Amino acid sequence: MLKIAKYLYHNTWIGKKIIDSVFDVHHYYRSHYIDDATFLKQNFKKRFGRSLDLNHPKTLNEKINWLKLHDRTALHTTCADKFEVRKYVEETIGAKYLIPLVFQSYNPEEVISSNFPEYPFIMKANHDSSGGTIVRDKAVVDWKKMQKHFKKLLSKNYYYSGKEWQYKNIKPCVIGEKLLVNETGEIPFDYKIHCFHGKVEVIQVDIDRYTNHKRNLYDADWNLLPYTWSLWNDGKPLWDNGRDLEKPKNLNEMLNVATKLSKPFCYARIDVYDFEGTVYFGEVTFHHGSGLETIYPEKYDLALGELLDITKIKKEA
Repeated sequence: MLKIAKYLYHNTWIGKKIIDSVFDVHHYYRSHYIDDATFLKQNFKKRFGRSLDLNHPKTLNEKINWLKLHDRTALHTTCADKFEVRKYVEETIGAKYLIPLVFQSYNPEEVISSNFPEYPFIMKANHDSSGGTIVRDKAVVDWKKMQKHFKKLLSKNYYYSGKEWQYKNIKPCVIGEKLLVNETGEIPFDYKIHCFHGKVEVIQVDIDRYTNHKRNLYDADWNLLPYTWSLWNDGKPLWDNGRDLEKPKNLNEMLNVATKLSKPFCYARIDVYDFEGTVYFGEVTFHHGSGLETIYPEKYDLALGELLDITKIKKEA
């Protein structure tokens, strides 16, 4: 039966449509009718093959899942909102770190050519982690299709995807930002800075994301770390170490930005860009990989978990 279902899914239009619908109904039931803790336990067990201990979490991935249930504040919601977070950044470190905003609307029907600049930009929803749509030439964009795309995105509550509470009460909108791109058309590296209690512990750099995706991990002194942090497939990481990278000239400023922005939180990933001599803020993430990316060797999952002290939150929860 399973072989027949796989054949129909991969080789027939109607088979794919029916099977996708079954999965959609199943996911809707799990995300809307199963309590958050059970939902997280099921996902964790499916990904790692072991039970999630929410009573005595020890590894970083366990604690990230624990934080989803217990570390919930209004500031989390503000910072998860890619539009509202701009106010927090401006108040905390200054507007100079913000990428220029070229568009914002709660109405996807306003996603039309005349509302966007002639230079390259990126469009994204403020309330999820779908990445974004890069537009280098708006003259070649199918704007009706773009409207439908964002209408669909804005209709979904991203909280139900992984039970990350901070997304639940965000008012969805579409934003557009100037695209950081140099004269040769290259986009700068996205430096994802993992901070524990306001201290930088891991700098994640994703390399060649659209060609041969690799991921390097460094400490605050730009030493390559001896582990991977990635989704896995066929018994190996999808994003293992890539080519050697030079230490960014503005590393100290990048770390200072991340430290200040992460200060109110026990754990936060602050994304920044170093573009043509200027540091720009990207976004804030509170549950990297939804707590479902493998840290290998496993001892480093435990070592990173030891850096995250949840006892204070536990007393307040």
